[in-house]
Amino acid sequence: MTTTRRAFGALAAGAALAALAPTAPASAAPLHRRPIAHDDFRHGLRQWAVELERGGTVTASRGVLEVDVPAGATIWFRRRLEGPYVLEYTATPVSEGGVNDRVSDLNNFWNAVDVRSPDDLFATPRGGTLAEYDHLKTYYVGYGANTNTTTRLRRYVGQAGVRPLVHDYTEPLLVANEPHHVRIVSDGSTVRWWNNGRLVFDHDDPEPYTGGHFAFRTTWSHFRFSGFRVWSLARRP
Repeated sequence: MTTTRRAFGALAAGAALAALAPTAPASAAPLHRRPIAHDDFRHGLRQWAVELERGGTVTASRGVLEVDVPAGATIWFRRRLEGPYVLEYTATPVSEGGVNDRVSDLNNFWNAVDVRSPDDLFATPRGGTLAEYDHLKTYYVGYGANTNTTTRLRRYVGQAGVRPLVHDYTEPLLVANEPHHVRIVSDGSTVRWWNNGRLVFDHDDPEPYTGGHFAFRTTWSHFRFSGFRVWSLARRP
């Protein structure tokens, strides 16, 4: 079910206010962040595993991860991440007249585990076609998907053909050639996804996925990524 622009605005405003509210008793120790992972994209793809449906170009140099692909592409961070954590990056959808410069599909998997090889995500081969990821237990955001007409949060449950939809919006969407600063919060049952300071998804999961792998995911598009950083969240003693 999609929301109208006005309804989404009210939802986002309410979620933003909720995000500012205390999530723990006043006596609880404050959270602090400790860096646990990063990539400045100056040393190639050694921290990433690339799965492509029909080829394309994925490179990392001079501070930019460039993804220019004619079909599905998933770029996995090789290191498994355990929550609670905050993950951030900046993505720019490129529209400069290139054959793949379709502004669409700034997508992410996170806390992903493949039920076919739960101890090693990479023990099961995948070829970049979206249906191949149905066997994941993971969160998935499709931001500006379907040729930049939908923005959705899904919670995959590891079953072929089953991709449960949590939220389905008609905005916000991608803006061509503009940076989109994404922040993902994985903190127990709290699942949040932000773009340029706006809280897009705020989900309370009673059976949360608290650890697994992160990936950039897109299809038939051209993106430039930078500033990939992950911090653990812990409470000061």
